[in-house]
Amino acid sequence: MADTTAEDTAEKPKDEETKAPEPTDDLVTTQHTLTVKRRKLAYTAQTGRVVLREEVKKDGKSEGYKPKAEVFLTAYTLDDADPGTRPVTFAFNGGPGSSSIWLHLGLLGPRRVLSGDVDDLVPPPYGLADNPESLLVHSDLVFIDPVGTGYSRVPEGGEAQPYTGFQGDLESVAEIIRLWVSRNERWLSPKFVAGESYGTLRAAALAGHLQERYGLYLNGLLLISSVLDLGTLRFHEGNDLPYSLFVPTYAAIAHYHGRHGDRPLDDVLADAEDFASKDLPWALSRGARLSTQDRTEAVQTLASLTGLSESYVDRVNLRIEHVRFFTELLREEGKTVGRMDGRFTTWEPDGGREHMSDDPAVSRIIGAYAAAFNHYVRSELGYQNDLPYEILSHEVNKAWSYKDFEGRSVSVVDTLSSAMRANPHLQVHVAFGHYDGATAYFASEHVLAQLKIPEELRENIDTAYYAAGHMMYVHEPSRLQQSKDLGKFVKKASNR
Repeated sequence: MADTTAEDTAEKPKDEETKAPEPTDDLVTTQHTLTVKRRKLAYTAQTGRVVLREEVKKDGKSEGYKPKAEVFLTAYTLDDADPGTRPVTFAFNGGPGSSSIWLHLGLLGPRRVLSGDVDDLVPPPYGLADNPESLLVHSDLVFIDPVGTGYSRVPEGGEAQPYTGFQGDLESVAEIIRLWVSRNERWLSPKFVAGESYGTLRAAALAGHLQERYGLYLNGLLLISSVLDLGTLRFHEGNDLPYSLFVPTYAAIAHYHGRHGDRPLDDVLADAEDFASKDLPWALSRGARLSTQDRTEAVQTLASLTGLSESYVDRVNLRIEHVRFFTELLREEGKTVGRMDGRFTTWEPDGGREHMSDDPAVSRIIGAYAAAFNHYVRSELGYQNDLPYEILSHEVNKAWSYKDFEGRSVSVVDTLSSAMRANPHLQVHVAFGHYDGATAYFASEHVLAQLKIPEELRENIDTAYYAAGHMMYVHEPSRLQQSKDLGKFVKKASNR
C-alpha cells in the first residue's frame, strides 16, 4: 500500500473541490490536398478553440491573466509557402449572431456544401465537395466564429454581455486576429479581412481598430452584401432614407418574378435608381405639401417599378417597408418571396399577414449547411465537441446592444474613411446582389459615396454585382464569377 501523508488526506477547501479547470486551447491539426487545374495543393487545417485572456487587477495589483472567452476558428495554410509573400484572409459572417459557416462552406473554403439553388434544391442528407475555386488558391484563410456563435463561448462563470455588443465583439475579433498573426509569425504577410452582412460593418470597424490598437495595417477589405450604416436599412418613423434606397431592389425582385415583362433588368434598374434618387425623396419630403397630381404620379411610378398595386402604394403613403414588400408582392398567388434572396418563394399559410411567416432564402438551405459542417468538422477536421454548433444564435441577436452609438446612427463610415486616409494602400472590394433584400445594393452605393476620402482614394474601391441575393454564392454562376473576382482582388491588393 502506498504511504499517505497528512497533506494527502487533508480535506480540501470547498472552492478548490468545485472550481472548474481553466480552459486551454484545443486546436486540432490535419493535412489535406486540393486539386486545382490538375495541380495538387497541399494544405494544413487547424481547427478548435483559442482562449482569450485579460489581466485582472485588484487594489492596483495584477492577479494574473484570466480566461474570458473561448473563440472557435478554422485556419487553412498552404504548405511550403513563403509567409512573407503569402496573403492571409480572416473571414466571418454577420447577424449579429451568425457563425462563419456561410462564407466557410459556401464560398471561400477548400470544401463546399452541396445545397442547390432556387429551382434545384438538393434533398437531405446533402453533401460536400472539393472547392477548386476556393480563395485558398490565393490566400491562407482563417474563419472566425464570434463569441456566442459556432462553438465559441464564455468560460464557466464568465460574462456573455461584453460580447453581445458592438465594442466587445469588435475587440474580441481583433484580439483573435492579433494572436493568430503573432503566433504564426505572419506580421509581414499581406493581410485581408472578409465580412458578410453585419460582418462588413465589423470588418470596416476592424480596419480602424487594428491600426489604432495594434498598428496592424491591412492590405484589403472584402465586403460581401455590405452595410456600413444601419440607418440606410432601418425602416422607422422619421427615417425616410430606406424607403427610397430599397426601391431598386424591389424593382429587381419584381422583374425576376415577371412583373416587368420582357424589359431588360438593366433598364428597369436604371429607371428605379433615377426615381429613388430624385423624385421619390422629394415626394416623401413634401408631406402634406405634395400636390394631388404629384402624388398620383409618384404612386403610379412606384407601383409600376415595384410590381405592387397603386392602391397598396397609396395606402402605405409611398413608404414600402421591406418585409411588407416580400409579403405583398405575390400575395395573390398565396406566396411570399425571400428577404435574403428575392428569387426564393414559399407558400404563405395566412394570406392576410403583414409580415411573412418564413424567409425561404434561409429555411431552404440552412439544413444543407448544418449537415455539411457537423459532418465535416468531426470526420475531416478531426474536432470533437458535444456543444451544439450555433449557426444563427437568436440569443446573441436578441441581447445585442448598440449602446456605443446612443443618440446617433450605427455607422462606421467615419472609421473606414479614417482608416483609408491613414493607410492609403488599403483596398476595398464590395460585392452586391441585385436580389438581396436584407442589404440593398443601392443603399450600399449610397453609403460608399459618403466616405470622407480624397478623390484619388476612390480608385481603391472595387465593386462587383451578381444576379443573386445576400448569399450570392448560392447561385452557381455567381459563385464561380465571385470566386474569380475575389482572387483577382487579393492578388492585386497584396502588392507582391
